[in-house]
Amino acid sequence: MGSGGHTDSPDENVPRADGSDHRVPGGQAPEEYGDHRGRGDHDDHEHDHRSRWPLIAAAGAAGLYGGAAVSILGRETGLLPPLLGVGLAVVGTVVLLAGVAGWLEQAFVAPARETLGAPKSRESYVSTTLLFLATDVSTFGALFIYYAFVRIGSWPPDELPPLLGSLVLVNTAILVASSVTFHYAHEALEGGDRRRFLGLLVTTLGLGLIFLVGQVYEYYEFVTAEGFTLASGVFGTAFFGLTGLHGFHVALGVAGIAVLTWRALRGQYGPDRDTSVATVSLYWHFVDAVWLVLVLVLYVGASV
Repeated sequence: MGSGGHTDSPDENVPRADGSDHRVPGGQAPEEYGDHRGRGDHDDHEHDHRSRWPLIAAAGAAGLYGGAAVSILGRETGLLPPLLGVGLAVVGTVVLLAGVAGWLEQAFVAPARETLGAPKSRESYVSTTLLFLATDVSTFGALFIYYAFVRIGSWPPDELPPLLGSLVLVNTAILVASSVTFHYAHEALEGGDRRRFLGLLVTTLGLGLIFLVGQVYEYYEFVTAEGFTLASGVFGTAFFGLTGLHGFHVALGVAGIAVLTWRALRGQYGPDRDTSVATVSLYWHFVDAVWLVLVLVLYVGASV
């Protein structure tokens, strides 16, 4: 009890995760604090936290894609047993999902359960996210190279359906709009406008879900109306491989935004508590950029 009859709130006794003397409000996630250089008020690097989960997820993705390649190569040439590739792909999928789950748990879910945790640097989370995205550039690049080899052969292939239509244009507009709403949601958070931040974040989540529904509907139309499937020659493999891989990334991004929304509803973000928002935002903008390249190269490029 103070001299003025004021009782100190327990929330004021929780130290900030950056090691400073500032206090974390009750229910907030300590790792979210710190300036945009990845540190708190003190320029202290000894508390940097490096997450291993993005690297594990990248290794699993490499196993999945490598296994798929081995399976296709074995089936087409007989140089390798196709089942070897299937086994490698299964193991890679398990490792990939474990890596993604661990990453979400460590970076986004666990802090929501903690009132005090180990100091974690914003800079380190952003850097590991960028490293994960660099591996994704290689993955998409490999599939685009495969598509380039497809184009070197006889063109157009017999199985080529009408790709460029209103559906892909609407889906593209939806995904671009989601990137814009996410950007301004983050800006609203940094400006302290939590209501606008939450509204734009929920809008981003809805747009991401609509995009996934649109892609599923596009697949349905191709399979049922056009008879165009993954088994429809080398172009079918390239098309469904690229769009399916991108759809998988969008689904992961939607899951991440859903976690952000859940935490935002609990009031766990603020102008200086945006580590999770910054990392998911990087990922989402990357996914959107890949889609634009994919539309130009695959949809428009295949139609000319």
